[in-house]
Amino acid sequence: MKKLIYPVLGLAIALSVQSCMDNNKAKYLNEKTLADDGGVALIKNGIEGGMTEIAASKIALKNSQNSKVISLAQQMITDHTQADKTLDSIEFDKMLTEKDTISGEHKEMLDSLRTKTGAAFDRAYISMMIHDHKEAIDLFTDASDNKNQTIQDFARATLPTIKDHLKMAKDIDASLK
Repeated sequence: MKKLIYPVLGLAIALSVQSCMDNNKAKYLNEKTLADDGGVALIKNGIEGGMTEIAASKIALKNSQNSKVISLAQQMITDHTQADKTLDSIEFDKMLTEKDTISGEHKEMLDSLRTKTGAAFDRAYISMMIHDHKEAIDLFTDASDNKNQTIQDFARATLPTIKDHLKMAKDIDASLK
């Protein structure tokens, strides 16, 4: 009987240690997320990026007089609203519960945009669109090979739209100079 106690005790300790090492805990819950780190990065950064793009584009509708910039802003609002709805659904499905917010860096960019008008606004807005969409392409390209099929499918389906957004922003940028 004594010989059996040590292996059982060892197994219990090993299981306890293993359960403490789980890195995929959902924030505020003791449940596992259903996404790996790459998937969480896509979901969280994608939602934040979308929220930022929508906010910046709403400012563009007010502060720009350039028809190309206004057209791009309307496209950003439409496309990012749809993508954010899908990401919100994936976020819920993957049990991620951390509140979605806009980062301090993006808030500063938005505050700066609010103070600009005319050509200065257009250059700043388009510069932001180019920068953010380049980062988004990297993020979505990485997620295109994610182990989770839902995340992988979303990344692959969305990547062409992001590339189109970047091309539109670059074309407008060339016309502003």
